[in-house]
Amino acid sequence: MKKTESNPGMKRRSFVKLMGGGIFIFFQPWSILDLSALPADQARSLSKDYNAFIRIAEDGTVSCFTGKIEMGQGIITSLAQMMADELNVLLEKVKMVMGDTDLCPYDQGTWGSLTTRSFGPNMRAAAAEARAVLLELASSKLGVPPSQLEVKEGIVVDTKNPQNAIAYGQLAKGQKIEKFLDVKPSPEDHTKFTYMGKPYKHSDAKLKVTGEAKYAGDLKLPGMIFARILRPPSHGAKLSSADVSGAEKIEGVQVVRDGDFIAVVSENRNKVDEAILKIKADYTFDELKVNDRTLKDWMLKADSRVSIAKTEGDIAVGRQQSDKVFEHTYNDPYLAHAAIETHTALAAFEGDKVTVWASTQSPFGLQDGIVRELGLPREKVRVITPFVGGGFGGKAAYQQGVEAARLAKLTGKPVMVVWTRDEVFFYDTFHPAGVVRIASGMDKSGRITMWDYHVYFSGTRGAETTYDVPNATTTSYSENTKVSRVHPFGTGPWRAPNNNMNTFARESQIDIMASAAGIDPLEFRLKNLKDEKMIACWKSVAEKFGYSSAKAPSGRGIGIACGTDAGTWLAMMVEVKVDTSNGKVTVLRVACTQDMGLCVNPQGALIQMEGCIAMGLGYTFTEEVRFEGGNILDRNYDTYQIPRFSWIPKTDCVILDRMDQAPQGGGEPAIITVGAAVGNAIFDATGARLFRMPFTRERVLEALKKI
Repeated sequence: MKKTESNPGMKRRSFVKLMGGGIFIFFQPWSILDLSALPADQARSLSKDYNAFIRIAEDGTVSCFTGKIEMGQGIITSLAQMMADELNVLLEKVKMVMGDTDLCPYDQGTWGSLTTRSFGPNMRAAAAEARAVLLELASSKLGVPPSQLEVKEGIVVDTKNPQNAIAYGQLAKGQKIEKFLDVKPSPEDHTKFTYMGKPYKHSDAKLKVTGEAKYAGDLKLPGMIFARILRPPSHGAKLSSADVSGAEKIEGVQVVRDGDFIAVVSENRNKVDEAILKIKADYTFDELKVNDRTLKDWMLKADSRVSIAKTEGDIAVGRQQSDKVFEHTYNDPYLAHAAIETHTALAAFEGDKVTVWASTQSPFGLQDGIVRELGLPREKVRVITPFVGGGFGGKAAYQQGVEAARLAKLTGKPVMVVWTRDEVFFYDTFHPAGVVRIASGMDKSGRITMWDYHVYFSGTRGAETTYDVPNATTTSYSENTKVSRVHPFGTGPWRAPNNNMNTFARESQIDIMASAAGIDPLEFRLKNLKDEKMIACWKSVAEKFGYSSAKAPSGRGIGIACGTDAGTWLAMMVEVKVDTSNGKVTVLRVACTQDMGLCVNPQGALIQMEGCIAMGLGYTFTEEVRFEGGNILDRNYDTYQIPRFSWIPKTDCVILDRMDQAPQGGGEPAIITVGAAVGNAIFDATGARLFRMPFTRERVLEALKKI
């Protein structure tokens, strides 16, 4: 069996240098910290404080460096809008440098709709300070006090003598300036925005529609080889032996082995695909005795850690005050992220430093992963994230990047690892399946008196009661790993993690209560709401939809749902058509209103809302991972069906004007209400209630039989 020796790397051209001359402005406290000199754990903990810096080149170009990455959500445009407004420069002068661990400030990762609401305000504060520093420099150059100066399109002008002016670029002169202000200036007031709040098309749109945009899999280096890695057939499998002789016989193929890590490499991509199939491997198996059909009972019977996430009043008192009590159980399956771009990485050594270009949401996480795996100092590991072709939380992990770096070290060559669709479906983490049990009560007037909410093994995001309930408890059940495992494979974030399920359960339960009370679903919700933001969303979406009151089931096929995610409030209404002969449900139209605070780019936010609604149709109707123990049965789009263009309904979205408020997340909220609204619409159309997602034709027909 062939085995390569560790190789420190190959000599090749230096990496592209992006810095050049210009002004660098560092902001307290980061200017006094040398994070690379600290132990790894301390450096990362310290760098959780906001850390943004700016480069202003001699030609006036402003580079904004962020550890965030662009995967289609549009922050490459909206962050530039924020920077342009704070510095008072032309938008086209702002260039984004993203996801490069050598150039950008540390960031935990791009997820949770945190970029605009978390990094954005920090970046704006830094840019405001940068503007103030530049005004001080200009004051010295122009011989007038800072109070007499203003900035117009990157030029500092003397307001009493407009001919006395100097550009940001002229202030640079190729120098490096380190300065911070003791008194921090406030960010720009929303009434002075030039770019924020106005719609802009994504600045990378042309690159992407013309095919010019470069993703990790598009990159090439001299001497680059492709790799395929031997994968187990199940998550409960452990390699016991491997015969690689068949792969070694293929000309141009090299077998690389390091313990149980076995790969085939070649300059020819087709040959590694052929060679990996020639390896004969045996495994031992230790799998959980559960599958997609027995999962619900498995979870309800499992040992768990129990925690009270929220409690108000007294559930026992609430039961006594209830005229009617409703008890129902809801559940949903594991879901795959199924992004079109598979997990990809290219790794190459230059001397003793490795650079990895990877499709990941976590460039700094990958950097730390390589440090742990290869034992390299952090400064010897650079991660660059090009455009990412969809993530939805699935690329928060970065295994392919570690694999590429490991193979680059073992072979001494640049190595490209491109996971197949089969590998992605197998190795990707999944949205955790879960079960929700709700006991709720209301009095004779239709007031909710009691809400006892239990969520099993899938998280409490979105489990908030939302409504005004005097006696409410939320209980969470999670894995007690010291006793046993519940999930047979890895789970992780999936666009608005588990809020889809929690919203489905809560809003279905509310609809059941409204129907039993003989009250219109919207009227029932408003009757039990005090939240002014949610009330405003309901009034807006009802107007946009053209909603008229009716008790459900009305036969119209109209369903409604509301929720909160990432700091954003939203309400949704849908209209469906149900073919009772075959169970097919067609969504005819959707209206959605959201309150997301300051909306930096309404065009980008609108696209995100529409994308959420389209993606939500998948978990609503078809997406479901079938499995047997640790074996994933769905490995491609032939059996795992994602939404089609033909499914897309007429969609109307409204973003409430909240320019004077803090910005909130926009990449995830609108997905959470799709399943709930559709489920309620099916009930309104037919009187059939579904308690499990997705709403396949078979499940719709089964529910119809129970009417």
